[in-house]
Amino acid sequence: MRIDFHASPRPTLGVEWEFALVDRETRDLSNSAAALFEAAGGGLDDPRKLHKELLRNTVEIVTGVCDTVSEALEDLRGTLGVVLPAAERLGVDLFGAGTHPFAEWSHQHITEGHRYEELINRTQWWGRQMLIWGVHVHVGMPAVERVMPVLSAMLTTYPHLQALSASSPVWAGLDTGYASNRALMFQQLPTAGLPFQFQTWAEFEGFCEDSTVTGVVDDLTEIRWDIRPSVGHGTIENRVCDGVSNTRELAALTALMHCLCVDLDERLAAGEELASLPPWHVQENKWRAARYGLDAEIILDSACRERLVTDDLADVLTRLEPVAKRLGCPDELRLVDEIPRHGASYQRQRQVAHESHGDLVAIVDSVVGELHASLGA
Repeated sequence: MRIDFHASPRPTLGVEWEFALVDRETRDLSNSAAALFEAAGGGLDDPRKLHKELLRNTVEIVTGVCDTVSEALEDLRGTLGVVLPAAERLGVDLFGAGTHPFAEWSHQHITEGHRYEELINRTQWWGRQMLIWGVHVHVGMPAVERVMPVLSAMLTTYPHLQALSASSPVWAGLDTGYASNRALMFQQLPTAGLPFQFQTWAEFEGFCEDSTVTGVVDDLTEIRWDIRPSVGHGTIENRVCDGVSNTRELAALTALMHCLCVDLDERLAAGEELASLPPWHVQENKWRAARYGLDAEIILDSACRERLVTDDLADVLTRLEPVAKRLGCPDELRLVDEIPRHGASYQRQRQVAHESHGDLVAIVDSVVGELHASLGA
């Protein structure tokens, strides 16, 4: 099975930012995406920048093809400038986190369309449980033969991204004890979770042929790995991160993902052999980051050396500084340091819950407020 990867001539960037819609009064999820599309559609310079998702309580804001992090953030700000006033008129707010703290899955409506109906028909209870939101970052890849080795090497920094973005500690009214409950919920879908580690494109093509012949997927977009090739866009798509509440952290995480991908690709092109981890270490690191967030002790290599994720992050950021300068995002990459200092979203949400004596509505208020504050609204 031949799969043509439409390689990008330069390391372009694209960002997809998922939001839940919450009622401004009750703070519960609102199945009002269709109304928001109608209210906002006419004001967008490109209607493709606002996407539907599986559930009617969700919208996704998408950039065009960008060259820099600042360009991508400006694109997103422009779309939000139309969508937020439209949402206000409908009595809803945009909520940027990995999960909603108290919503019930049984009250949510599926978006109309054969693709979504088939997903729910196949996955049943687990599919209906998917009250989760994330951020996806595409980075253009110039050569198909480097896609799979770079993807495998990116798994060495999987726990860093998971810990930094973790924003889903509360599920169905209870603190789960996890920094990212979303990470473990999403992998219950049959084609989601960690990617297989292939070293050649031919191996990936063989996997895709097996998956289509046996009916695992009908379309390659149904391969919902946490990091995956996006063949039509010519990118590696990083889907590790939980939902993000504000533009400052989004800029930081986008810069980190952009620099990581470009750094690995350039080193591979120069003849360097990229480091990778055994799949069992990758799986354990994912669990540790989801469970403990920024306090996770991660496995560094096949020799089983371990280190606090934030200590290792400091070295990663130092290594990426020259790459960030070339990509025009040194300021955004430096923002990554702020997340451990100020607390990741899961830590801030728990602090709000503690200060409000367990008021879950206060958590929603705080997450919504962070978006408006970051936009100067």
